[in-house]
Amino acid sequence: MPRRQAWRRWRRSRPFWGGLLTVLAGLEICSIPLAPLEVMLHQGIAGVPSALLGIVMVTLGLSAWVAPHYRAMAGVVTTLIAAAALVMSNLGGFLIGTVLGIVGGAMMFAWQPVAKARPSA
Repeated sequence: MPRRQAWRRWRRSRPFWGGLLTVLAGLEICSIPLAPLEVMLHQGIAGVPSALLGIVMVTLGLSAWVAPHYRAMAGVVTTLIAAAALVMSNLGGFLIGTVLGIVGGAMMFAWQPVAKARPSA
């Protein structure tokens, strides 16, 4: 039971769900250009922005977990990159990556740490 409580305490001390959605969005956007070689040859140079946007989104999602005090900046940048992926990356991973990125960025930006309860005097 202590492991579960430690996991719950760690998860609640950072924007976990926003970071998770952002990582999933980045993986979705990245997965399209990393298709088999025949598909990539048809894409050409268009696959490069998809891979870069996806890698940056995964990095932002992980940074929200590692350094939660940068959550506001990571949330705003994630939302902007998700919107840019709509145009630059196969409709943002067929809209799934864009929607996950916008929701994840909003969740990271809106997350607030819970203040510790003070003992009453």
